[in-house]
Amino acid sequence: MPVSPSASARRVKPTLDTRFHIDYDWWNREGRDLRVYLLSHLPPEQRDFFTEHRDTEEVDWVDPVTAEVRKVDALQRALKESSQQPDFITSHTSLVDAVFRTFLANNNTPLTPVELGERIGRPPMTILRTLSGTTVYKGIRPLVEDSDE
Repeated sequence: MPVSPSASARRVKPTLDTRFHIDYDWWNREGRDLRVYLLSHLPPEQRDFFTEHRDTEEVDWVDPVTAEVRKVDALQRALKESSQQPDFITSHTSLVDAVFRTFLANNNTPLTPVELGERIGRPPMTILRTLSGTTVYKGIRPLVEDSDE
């Protein structure tokens, strides 16, 4: 990504066709602790585990298809497993959290407000208005393409 994505992002007037994603660099620029926020998306029993085992960074994971064992980030793995549960996103999940969780579940693949609306059951215009305001919620920002359209 270019050195000045935030300046470019300010010039973007998002539409229903604009793709959004989690800008993980935003968390560092804002001095916020992403790991603490990620913990809030885990079910209570998993959250308690990570609270009690703060130094748990990597775990062995066995690929179910190849049986290959590799080290993976324990929190990321727990989030991926949680994202497969039917109650990961509910009608009671806040809009911002529902969008953030959608990106967690899809490996942060950029999505438009229309695509997000289909996944979380919220109106695309509400999503667009929320994400395109002056406040950046949880690092969710428009994807700035390198090429000018």
